[in-house]
Amino acid sequence: MKAHVFYGPGDLRFEELPVPEPGFGEIVMKIEAALTCGTDVKVLRRGHPVMIPHVPTVFGHEFAGVVARVGRGVTDFREGDRVVAANSAPCGACRCCHAGRQNLCEDLLFVNGGYGEYIALPPRLVASNVVRLGPSLPARRAAFAEPLACALLGIERGRVEEGMTVAVIGHGPLGCLLAIVAAQRGARVLVVGKPGWRLERVRGLGIGECLDAGRSPSLAALLRDVTGGRGVDVAVDATGRPEVWEQAVAAVGRGGTVVFFGGCAPGTSVAVDTRRVHYEELTLVGAFHHTPALIRQAVALLESEALVPDGLLTHTMGLADVPDALGLMERGQALKVLIEPYTA
Repeated sequence: MKAHVFYGPGDLRFEELPVPEPGFGEIVMKIEAALTCGTDVKVLRRGHPVMIPHVPTVFGHEFAGVVARVGRGVTDFREGDRVVAANSAPCGACRCCHAGRQNLCEDLLFVNGGYGEYIALPPRLVASNVVRLGPSLPARRAAFAEPLACALLGIERGRVEEGMTVAVIGHGPLGCLLAIVAAQRGARVLVVGKPGWRLERVRGLGIGECLDAGRSPSLAALLRDVTGGRGVDVAVDATGRPEVWEQAVAAVGRGGTVVFFGGCAPGTSVAVDTRRVHYEELTLVGAFHHTPALIRQAVALLESEALVPDGLLTHTMGLADVPDALGLMERGQALKVLIEPYTA
């Protein structure tokens, strides 16, 4: 089989590999659709000791397909089943898992390999985070389950409810998914982004009220202006920039919540107005990854078409084109690129 193998920062090689054989408790998936992600771009640039602890490894982590082989001991899946797999599996035994916060599992097992023709899924993932798909859900849409589950966690952490005003700062793919989930809950959604084709694309999709960040020297001033000076109920950072984290805190009103969704570079810090946090009872929360329950919730939303993310797909490419697809992502020329391994 063909696959893109990550050897280290900046080193991605398109190689011929043996089709994996399933071990005990494993299944081998034939990948029908994979999606690019901004995290892939960052990992390719600088590596990631948590998500990719060992190299070389096949790259990519958002994918769906069909079960090609089943290992001994697997009883829940059969060859031919259409499935989507998350990119991680919690241990189920640690303190965080017992508390229902499997995204914070102390032994979270990450799985990569979406940019290949086949992938062997380990027993722990098969047992907890592989979901069978209904016949009507295409693989290209099912592959959104992982990033959608992350967005669901972010909006849950923000305690978003109907009637709230929610600002999503950042108009990349996950910013768009966060906005879609917030809108689906009945919130007024403000999407803040830099001017250009991506902001116009998001505006055309009708995801929310799109605000040009260049309209004001201060994001906080911009958001307070469009809310009559009150500030938003919830601000979600989807940029991963410390200066934007600070602006998000400044943009929420009394009793507001700030969700730090975008991961900043290691070693960075932010300044917080302690008076406001205390006297206005601001809630500042992080949001990381997803849980098995949220993966299933994401699949259910996609299958029911209560949430349709197809408009975020701006390009479709073949497996050999993954480096070009990631280049488009890095240059801000794509939202999501669909990779179809068996497209010539």
